[in-house]
Amino acid sequence: MTGEIERKVALVTGASRNIGRAITVALAARGCNVVVHVARDIASGEETAAAVRALGVSATVVSGDLSDPKTAAQVVNTAAAAYGRLDYLVNNAAIRPESPFESIKFEEWRDVLAVCLDAPFLVSQAALPYLQKSDCAAIVNIGGLTGHTGASHRAHVITAKAGLIGLTKAMAHDLAPLVTVNCVAPGMIATERQAKDGVITNPHHHAKRTNLLGRRGTPEDVAEAVAYLCSPGGRYITGETVHVNGGAYLS
Repeated sequence: MTGEIERKVALVTGASRNIGRAITVALAARGCNVVVHVARDIASGEETAAAVRALGVSATVVSGDLSDPKTAAQVVNTAAAAYGRLDYLVNNAAIRPESPFESIKFEEWRDVLAVCLDAPFLVSQAALPYLQKSDCAAIVNIGGLTGHTGASHRAHVITAKAGLIGLTKAMAHDLAPLVTVNCVAPGMIATERQAKDGVITNPHHHAKRTNLLGRRGTPEDVAEAVAYLCSPGGRYITGETVHVNGGAYLS
């Protein structure tokens, strides 16, 4: 598969670690130059970029709050200027706090929707003029299992991820035939979680949910699905949600 998207350019948001980092590496392994977006953690972004460069392709690190329209446009313009083109956009940036419904503050609600739903809209809109010049343009939104099944303690996250499914379908209609737009929905993925108050906790819904394969997935499992949708083999797919959850949910 090496070289199938050689010399193309991808912008991956939220690429400092976990699924975002795995996506950048999977695209780089196929010959794609990658623009690595991080919100604030430049050091982690540079680690991702180093992993990309080790594969013999180029990486550029950009940062900023993508829920701000001016910043979203600036990030996209910087990405396109770095290589003179933009072929793929992966909207991966997200935050996933957990709180019982009655405890969610409105500010927390708005923060989640801003990062998980507003940002993909803003970045995709800013990227469109560049993508429309490509002969293989693709947008891949990263959704989530609970956007389809629901879960406790995640009303804000579930709402945002469910909205992302609708946005994907709407964009697929509006941007065809020049740009394909799909959603990859990970579930039951073993990721490196950040500690809160010194304690690392797994998502609340993981405690009760199982899947058919009897194991957690890896970030690389998700990345392979994204890479396929960006590859020549994925050009006849648009408006779809691809589930990567080991059989925890069958659509």
